[in-house]
Amino acid sequence: MSRRFQIVAVALAVGFTLSACGSEKEPAAANAGTAVTESPKGTKGTKGNSMNMQEAAERADGMLDAVLKKIDPEVQWAHGPTTKGSCDVTRRRTVMTIVSADRRQRFLDQVEQFWRTSDYRIKAKNDDAVFPAVYAVTKDGFGISVSVRARGQAFFEADTPCVKESKVADSASEPNGPDYDGVYPLPGPNVRSDYWSAEAS
Repeated sequence: MSRRFQIVAVALAVGFTLSACGSEKEPAAANAGTAVTESPKGTKGTKGNSMNMQEAAERADGMLDAVLKKIDPEVQWAHGPTTKGSCDVTRRRTVMTIVSADRRQRFLDQVEQFWRTSDYRIKAKNDDAVFPAVYAVTKDGFGISVSVRARGQAFFEADTPCVKESKVADSASEPNGPDYDGVYPLPGPNVRSDYWSAEAS
């Protein structure tokens, strides 16, 4: 009887050990899946892109240049910080023109209309009265957004897909006002526009 009891005890011990190993691995697998799902760029599948980070950053600059040139009347903007991920780049522009609450929706409508005519897909919108935003994506995996944040200031961001690693130079696009080089955070909107800064009469 004692011999049989020992065999059963050993079998149970091995079973508990294997079970413990499995329970340790499951959270890691779950976390790994969550990390991919929650990637803010959603571009993990584009790692085969032939562009490098510098080329992708230049394409993002071109997208930002294009939308800002289409805003009528013109708004003044400055560069925001550039950030690099493991395989992607984000370029930023900050609008220095005061866009009043009464003109805010017209501003976003102009941006959204331009992106639609440029064959971008509108991925999401936030219709909040105070902090609205529009998010779009191109067919080749670049993301671009405009959002209104504190003090009613509008911000543009362009995110590249996952591309080949390389060095990234500062943007060559010239701001149409002070460049605030080395200033962070940038000041709030401080440029008045007869149109964009106007309140409803």
